[in-house]
Amino acid sequence: MRALISVSDKTGIVELAKELTGLGVELISTGGTYKKLKEEGIPAIEIAELTGFPECLDGRVKTLHPAVHAGLLAMRSNPEHMATLKELNIQPIDLVIVNLYPFKATILKEGVTRAEAVENIDIGGPTMLRAAAKNYQDVAVVVDPADYETLLKELKENGAVSLDTKFYFMQKVFQHTSNYDTMIASYLKKERQDMSFPETLTMTFEKVQEMRYGENSHQQAAFYKEIRNMKGSLTQAEQLNGKELSYNNINDTNGALELLKEFEEPTVVACKHGNPCGVGSADSIYQAWRKAYESDKTSIFGGIVVANGTIEADMAADISEMFMEVVVAPEYTPDALDILCRKKNIRILRLADIKEKQPKDALDMKKVNGGIVVQTIDSELYREEDWKVVTKRKPTEKELEDLKFAWKVVKYVKSNGIAYAKDKQTVGIGPGQVNRIWATEQGIEHSRTQIGPEAIQGAVMASDAFFPFDDCVEAAAKAGVTAIIQPGGAMRDADSIAKCDAYNIAMVFTGMRHFRH
Repeated sequence: MRALISVSDKTGIVELAKELTGLGVELISTGGTYKKLKEEGIPAIEIAELTGFPECLDGRVKTLHPAVHAGLLAMRSNPEHMATLKELNIQPIDLVIVNLYPFKATILKEGVTRAEAVENIDIGGPTMLRAAAKNYQDVAVVVDPADYETLLKELKENGAVSLDTKFYFMQKVFQHTSNYDTMIASYLKKERQDMSFPETLTMTFEKVQEMRYGENSHQQAAFYKEIRNMKGSLTQAEQLNGKELSYNNINDTNGALELLKEFEEPTVVACKHGNPCGVGSADSIYQAWRKAYESDKTSIFGGIVVANGTIEADMAADISEMFMEVVVAPEYTPDALDILCRKKNIRILRLADIKEKQPKDALDMKKVNGGIVVQTIDSELYREEDWKVVTKRKPTEKELEDLKFAWKVVKYVKSNGIAYAKDKQTVGIGPGQVNRIWATEQGIEHSRTQIGPEAIQGAVMASDAFFPFDDCVEAAAKAGVTAIIQPGGAMRDADSIAKCDAYNIAMVFTGMRHFRH
């Protein structure tokens, strides 16, 4: 048996090579791998000796040779193939152990240049892998060091690798090379800063974890991450306590984090089922927490809490008194962490770059039956030049402050979405209704039952899309709302403006909607 070994990741390769030599396998190797084996006293044939051609072009060309690829691709059951090998004096290669230039590690480095990235695009490695994998019936090809043990076990027990295992190795090879090529294509597209949508869309992700189940217990699920520097994303969080995150935990926490990133001042967001249920901004994280909690003391039960500042003992003590699924913050004081970790099931995450937003070239995707729909992320909040006060009364400075706060919140409320706010605190949220008046009325009812009958008086209102009729203004006015922010653009805008003027309500059009389906 002959094995060709050429690896960039040399994890476990010396031990594997020693075992293979002990089993009587003849080793062929290249470049740095050959040097490493020789240093360890492991006998190996250098690739140039096999091909009769020296490595050249700084190692760019070494395995791209018929002596290698004929030895890999010849079908042992095909007499003509075997006769050709004999005629050309080429010996078969039965085992390939190859992994590729570290393209991923290269592009993830800070300040990497395009020239450096391109130089780390492997050519010979993928070619050998694909050739060996195509001929999997006759050649065992291992791309993952985690599979060395499986390979050795079968060789020791059976003197050969089973066809089933060879097929398993083959599958891993094509997954690996597909992932590798997609990383290259994605990097090059990003280098062009090309925001267009290509005719064919290829993307690659790495598995973070498998989950006990999906959205419901009868569904299977796993969590995958993008291969790029994603500071501030949930994939970068360090878990300090609790069970593994579930599918719903990840989905809900991500929604809470995306809303939190809209704020620079100390802010806490409480989230439930992908919708914010309480948001507060204040001079301190604890004060912001109290606002968020008091916004909806019922829905926060079993929810997600994220903060953009350090959580201290006072907030931790409050949280420990209730059932919470996930808490995320950039840091915790030792006392706070001690208090929180007394509850074994609460998932405590530390996310250092919690304020870091997604890059604007990130994509938002949704699976539909038979395909996916893809869009750029909703990276804008509003454009100052498009703001327009459309009523006789302009909002006061305080109202303007609360309008901007409410607009940030409603951007992340499922449509049809309504948010009420006062003093940088949500005082009512109406999410996910099939018509806007229901969302409006739900938010009012929520405020009265969860905070108090007077809570919404003097509040402002935000709507993620325009009002089709003036009924939402009427309902808000009767509840005591004093200012409204919405995109505008409805055929009946004039009716809503007139209704605001009748009730002395200030209304601002942003010219930008934030549907969230």
